[in-house]
Amino acid sequence: MRPLINIYVFACVFTFTLWNNIQPTVENEFIANYSSSLLTNVPKNVPVHTHVLDLSHNRISGLSISEFISLSDLQVLNLSHNLITELDFSVFIFNEDLEYLDLSHNNILKVYCQTLAYLRHLDLSFNKFTALPICQEFRNMFDLEYLGLSATMIRRSDFRYIMHLELHTVFLTLEDFSLYEPQSLTALNTRSLHIIFAAQNFSFSLLYDGMSTAENLKIVNLLYTLSYKDFPSPSLTLLKKIKTTTLMLDTVDLQWAIILQIFLLIWYSPVEHLTVRNLTFRGPLGELTEYEFLPLLSSVEQLISLGGSMKVLTMEHVRNKVYYFNQEILYRQFAEMNIASLTIYDAYMPHMLCPNRTSSFQYLNFSHNALTDELFQNCGTLTDLQLLILQRNKFESLPKVSFMTSRMKSLKYLDISSNLLRHDRADVQCQWAESLTELDLSSNQLTDAVFECLPVNIKKLDLENNQITSVPMGMAELKYLTELNLASNRLADLPGCSGFMSLEFLNIGMNSILTPSADFFQSCPRVRELQAGHNPFKCSCELQDFIRLERQSGGKLFDWPAAYVCEYPENLRGTQLKDFHLSELACNTVLLLVTALLLTLVLVAVVAFLCIYLDVPWYMRMTWQWTQTKRRAWHNNPEEQETVLQFHAFISYSERDSLWVKNELIPNLEKGEGCVQLCQHERNFIPGKSIVENIITCIEKSYKSIFVLSPNFVQSEWCHYELYFAHHKLFSENSNSLILILLEPIPPYIIPARYHKLKALMAKRTYLEWPKERSKRALFWANLRAAISINLPISFEENEEQSDVTSTSSISQYVNN
Repeated sequence: MRPLINIYVFACVFTFTLWNNIQPTVENEFIANYSSSLLTNVPKNVPVHTHVLDLSHNRISGLSISEFISLSDLQVLNLSHNLITELDFSVFIFNEDLEYLDLSHNNILKVYCQTLAYLRHLDLSFNKFTALPICQEFRNMFDLEYLGLSATMIRRSDFRYIMHLELHTVFLTLEDFSLYEPQSLTALNTRSLHIIFAAQNFSFSLLYDGMSTAENLKIVNLLYTLSYKDFPSPSLTLLKKIKTTTLMLDTVDLQWAIILQIFLLIWYSPVEHLTVRNLTFRGPLGELTEYEFLPLLSSVEQLISLGGSMKVLTMEHVRNKVYYFNQEILYRQFAEMNIASLTIYDAYMPHMLCPNRTSSFQYLNFSHNALTDELFQNCGTLTDLQLLILQRNKFESLPKVSFMTSRMKSLKYLDISSNLLRHDRADVQCQWAESLTELDLSSNQLTDAVFECLPVNIKKLDLENNQITSVPMGMAELKYLTELNLASNRLADLPGCSGFMSLEFLNIGMNSILTPSADFFQSCPRVRELQAGHNPFKCSCELQDFIRLERQSGGKLFDWPAAYVCEYPENLRGTQLKDFHLSELACNTVLLLVTALLLTLVLVAVVAFLCIYLDVPWYMRMTWQWTQTKRRAWHNNPEEQETVLQFHAFISYSERDSLWVKNELIPNLEKGEGCVQLCQHERNFIPGKSIVENIITCIEKSYKSIFVLSPNFVQSEWCHYELYFAHHKLFSENSNSLILILLEPIPPYIIPARYHKLKALMAKRTYLEWPKERSKRALFWANLRAAISINLPISFEENEEQSDVTSTSSISQYVNN
C-alpha cells in the first residue's frame, strides 16, 4: 500500500502545476480536478473513492469536517491559492490515508492542531502567520518529510516540537520579517533548507545559521543596503559548525565588499557546490578606502589560490555596478581558483585571463558573454580542462579557436555554438587539441571550407544552422567520426561517406534536398540512423528509389513517416512520402521505351492487318482516283461543274450477267410506255477518258444506280469500283440513289472481307429479287420502274450517235475485269 501511495504523491507534485481547467472535471475514478473553477466551497459531488483532489486556485474561505468525512481514501489534497483564513486540522481526522496536504498561498492567521499521523507533506508557506504555526501535535507526525512554513518572526522555541523529527526539506517564507532569534534554525533536523526572504534588508544570521543546519541550503533575496561597517561579519567559530555542502543564493544584491566577506566564509566552509543566480554587486565600495579594500581583495586572491572544499562554482545572470574598478583583478581571482568546475553565465564578461600556473579546471562554461578570439591564446596551463562551453559569445575566427585548444591536452568537448565563426581562407591552417572528440559549431556562419579545419580525432560533430552547401569530396578523412549533424544548412543532397567511413548517425534535416540519393546506405554501410526529414522533397520518379530505400533500410530513417512530406509539385504538397507511388513503367526509362516500341509495333501490325483484311489500300486508291478525277474536271471545264442528270439509271453488272441485262433488263426498261434512259458502259463511256473517270461521270449523270447482284458480281473488280463510287455519292449528296437487284442468291461466305460495303448494303437496304416464276416478273418490273421514276431535264434518243462510238481498249479492259 505504501509504495502505491508514494507513486501518487510524487506524480501529483508534478501534475498539479499543469492542471488548469475552467469547469470541474473528474479525470478518472481516483483523480478529481476542480482547480481554477471559481469555487467558494468544497464541492459535494466529489467521488467517494477519490485519491487525489485538486481544489487550488479557487475562492474557498473555510473548511468543514462534513466536506471531507466521506473521502476516506483521500491521499493527496491541494488547497493552495485560496482565501482560507483559519485552519482546523480536525477537519481531516477521518482522512487517515492523507499524506500530501498543500495549504500554501492562503490568508491563514490561526491554526487549530490535530495529529495527522500519516502526513508526509505539509505546506503552510505564503500565509499570514506571525509566529511559526508549529503545534505540539506535530511531535507525533513521524512520517513528515516536507514542511512548509511562514512567519514574520522566528524564535528558537518555535521548533521545540519538531526537533526530534528527521525532515528531508523545510521551506520558510519570511515576508514582513521583523525578528530572528540567533541560532533558532540550528534546532531543525533537516537535510534541505529553503528560505525565501522578503525584499528588505537580509538578516545574515539566517545565512550563517542555515549553513549550520542543512546540507543543502537555498536562500532567495539577499538584499542589504546598509553601510558595510554595519555588516555582521561571520565569526571564526561558525566555520566549525557549518554543515552545508551545496549552497544556492538566488537574487543577490550586495556591495562588493560584503560579497567578498561572504565568499571568504564560504571558501573556508565545507561548501563544495556554490550557485549564485541573479547577482548584482554594487559600488562604490561602501565606507572602505581603496587602501582598506585592496588588502581584503588580496587576501581573497591568496585564499582561493590555496584551495578549499569548493569544487563547483556557478554564477548566472551577473550584473556589475561597481564603477572605476579594475576588472582584471576580478578576472585574475577567477582564473586562479583551485576548483574543478567554473560557470560564469550571462555576465557581459569581455575577457578571462589565463591561469599563471597549472590549473585544476576540468569544466569551464563562459556562455552568453562577450568573449572574443583573444581568449586563452598561447595558454598552456589548462592542461586538465576536459569540457569547455563558449556559447553565445563573439568569436569570429575558427583557426584562432583551434589554436586556443591546441595546448589543452585533456580537452574532450568544446561547445562554441551561436557565435560569429567563419573560415573562408584555405591557406590558414588549423591546429586542434588531439584529445578533442566532441565539437559543437552550430549556429555560426561556416561554409563548405569548414571541413578543411576540423579535429582529426573528432567523434561527434555538430554543424547545424550554418551556410554549408556541400561536403567536399577531397576533404581530410575523419576516420573516427560517428555522429554528424548538418541540419538547417543549404545542402542539396545527402553527403557521401568517403571522408568519414565510421559514421553511424547523420542528421541532414531542414536543408534544401529535393531528391536524396538512393545509394546513401551503400556508400555509408555503418550508418544506423539517418534524420532527413523536413526537407522540400520533390515527389518524382527520382524519389521513388529513396522511398524504396526506406523500406529496405529496416527503420534507419528517423521520424518516418511524419517528417517526410512532399513539397513539390503543388498538387502533391503535404502528401507523406509513404503515400506517394508511381508505377514502375512511369519511372523506368528503358522499360518505358521498350513498352512504347512494342506497343508501336503491335499497333503497326494491327493497322497493317486491318488494312489488308479490309483492303484499305484499295479504298485509298479509289478515293485518290475520285479526287483526281474531280480536280481534272474542275480545271478543264469549271463552267460545267453544275451536274446535269442525263440518265435515269446507271447499270452496274458483271459481264457474265450481260445476257440477262441485255435481254431482260434493258428491253423492259427502255421500251414501252414511260421508257427509261439507262447508262451502260458499252454505249455511254466516252473514248479517251479512263475507265474510272467514265464510271464516276456516268454515276454522277444518273439519277439512280442499278446494281445487278450475283455471285459473278462479287467476283468482278470493276463492279466493286462502281459500288464504291455510287456509295460515295449516296453519302456526299445525301440521296437515295442505290437500287439493288438480286439476280441470284449470294452465299455470305463467298463475299470477300474487303467488300464490307456490299455486306452492309445487303444487310440494311431493301433489294429487288429477280423472280424465277414468270407470273411474278410483271410486278418486279413495275416496282423497278417505280424506284427509278423521274423526269429528266433533257430527253435523249435511245440510240445517240456517241453511244455508237466506244473506246475499244477501255471497254475491252473493263469487260475483262
